[in-house]
Amino acid sequence: MDYRVVSIVRDHARERPGAPAVTGDGRTVTYAELHERSSRAAQALLAAGLGPGSRAGYVGKNAPEFFDLLFGAAKIGAVATPVNWRLTPAEIAAIIADAEAPLTVVDAEFAGLAADLPGEVVVTGEPYETWLAAHAPEDPGHTGRPDDIVVQLYTSGTTGTPKGVQLSNANFAIGERMAPRWRLDASAVSLVPMPLFHIGGTGWALAGLYAGCRQVLVRDIDPAALVDTFERERITNAFIVPAVLQFMCQVPGAAERDFSALRAITYGASPITSEVLRRALETFRAPLFQLYGMTETTGAIVQLEPEDHDPAGPRRHLMRSAGRPYDWVEIRIADPATGAERAPGETGEVLIRSSQNTPGYWKRPAETERLLAGDGWIRTGDAGHVDAEGYLFLTDRIKDMIVTGAENVYPIEVEEVLAGHPDIADVAVIGVPDERWGETVKAVVVLAEGASLSADEVLSYARERLAGFKRPRSVDFVEALPRNPSGKILKKDLRAPYWEGLGRTIA
Repeated sequence: MDYRVVSIVRDHARERPGAPAVTGDGRTVTYAELHERSSRAAQALLAAGLGPGSRAGYVGKNAPEFFDLLFGAAKIGAVATPVNWRLTPAEIAAIIADAEAPLTVVDAEFAGLAADLPGEVVVTGEPYETWLAAHAPEDPGHTGRPDDIVVQLYTSGTTGTPKGVQLSNANFAIGERMAPRWRLDASAVSLVPMPLFHIGGTGWALAGLYAGCRQVLVRDIDPAALVDTFERERITNAFIVPAVLQFMCQVPGAAERDFSALRAITYGASPITSEVLRRALETFRAPLFQLYGMTETTGAIVQLEPEDHDPAGPRRHLMRSAGRPYDWVEIRIADPATGAERAPGETGEVLIRSSQNTPGYWKRPAETERLLAGDGWIRTGDAGHVDAEGYLFLTDRIKDMIVTGAENVYPIEVEEVLAGHPDIADVAVIGVPDERWGETVKAVVVLAEGASLSADEVLSYARERLAGFKRPRSVDFVEALPRNPSGKILKKDLRAPYWEGLGRTIA
């Protein structure tokens, strides 16, 4: 598709200038105002030395300023690069350095990071508004090509080093395709609770902006406040992770609230149970869409339709599936070792081919080569099979990634930290099932000879050195870790007792 992200704000500002675009931090920005503010941001970025291909960093919670930066960057051919604010200051600084971002906009809540970040830093609030006001609201007019990169989202890799996933105009054409499928149009009011450094945040918001509707940004996840927001703002559409859906259903009186404006709730990014689905259907009384995808596929590539959400019906087995791929998405199940295609019903690695696939990682040729399988295919790292009707069933991870509350945790990052403890001789980190978060991080530890260490001491050691979502929530002690003849830890064997009888282990 000949699609440009920057056209979203230009087209709506011309055709529907007074329509609300973004609500957040107690204010609403219209499409005309977003066009003006992003033009000022574009001029400010140019004055700071940014140009085509430059990365513009953003460290902050969901706020209207991000969209000033995203569209301002697009207006000069630069790339918006939101960073996970939940990381440690050192991790955030390392990502900004990796992106080679000459300038970063930092949420006032994280102003303390400014001194540690490379390049120029602009803090939101009065400094940011002064920065914008110093520049004329003149659109530089850059349009670019479909394959130009517009957003770079960082995802950790199996090496423990974060990688910048490059996403182009053509990748984000998903917004044009998906808006009607997700029941988004200009009259919708779309909730954006997922963080904007996540594809479920930025990707979902861009789909709503393409449709021309209002995005209601959620700064902090509070289930009771979310229930209030649904009712007060007359939310019509939302993308919510299963854990948050569960928490909202548990809010006293939630099922009695007025959710009559709801058209649909989409969910994904982590495992979900049939019980959570049942309660969500009863509480919200709205159609549910399940989505499966990854940052490298610009989000959703497979969808389970509302009619397939029937926990008590004759096709209730479909509740364990991720759904079927979109018309423009091809799925191939391959032998992880040889690449040979597997027959329907046989399990293998899930490969994807579509126009949503990233062209690769930012300055990571080796990792890009491992991701790309040739002829337009990428390796998801997930294992599964496709049934005779084309439904994708996911059964395990080829990669060892843990998804906890929609955050991705790679065990090696945690293992490297724990291995630094002098009383730990060996350690493996696995994901174990959790009713609230889908799965949580567990450390399996072998103590050094003669050492004495409690689980609380291991958890305390991790607490001082890891971002909150990466920390183990439990510790098991064993005499030795299971390994194959080449010495590789058999994590499947470690996970097996915890996942026994659950069938599906990933979203």
